[in-house]
Amino acid sequence: MYKIEKPVTNLQDLEALFHEMHPSQVNKIIDHVDDHCRAWIERTTFVSIASGDAQGNLDVSPKGDPAGFIKVLDRKTLAIPDRIGNQRADTFRNVLQHPNVGMMLVVPKRKEVLRINGHAEIACDDALLDMTVMNGHRPGLVLVVRVEEAFFHCGKSMIRSAMWQPEKWGSIEGLPSYAQALKDHGDMEMPLEDIETRMAYNESGRLY
Repeated sequence: MYKIEKPVTNLQDLEALFHEMHPSQVNKIIDHVDDHCRAWIERTTFVSIASGDAQGNLDVSPKGDPAGFIKVLDRKTLAIPDRIGNQRADTFRNVLQHPNVGMMLVVPKRKEVLRINGHAEIACDDALLDMTVMNGHRPGLVLVVRVEEAFFHCGKSMIRSAMWQPEKWGSIEGLPSYAQALKDHGDMEMPLEDIETRMAYNESGRLY
């Protein structure tokens, strides 16, 4: 295991490495969804949700759908539908133990992101399930997020990553397929070709 030679172990040393924050970065955090946040949320197609269990084990789960899939119920409440997936339910298991969540909302072609922190609840309300139907498929449950902090994050990370600039993307040659990674990490006896077939169907016949 790599041994850190110069660890930062206290707040004083950490703060010495950073310049003083501009007032805008301190004051930009609001505790609700305003018109700017709503406009962004309604155009979001991808969100990462961070959560943790009672022991402090962490998880970040992706959620993606056409723009408008995250519903703004009111100035303090969002509803995010659960789509068919790997059946692990990591976020939901965590929320039952420790409700705090953090989210990063991405709008295609925009370099900034919206960050939202709060606490979450799991709901099976018919009204929420009905409003989040997609392609005729009704979700089994919805993650309800009570907004405590909302703020925009600048676009430098997206700019540096060239996220929306295909001409600058690196090669994906040599990367394992999802099926290959599953087979090797799970020590699966199933032939790779069969796993590849299942994964292809997973991406075409099990989206909703």
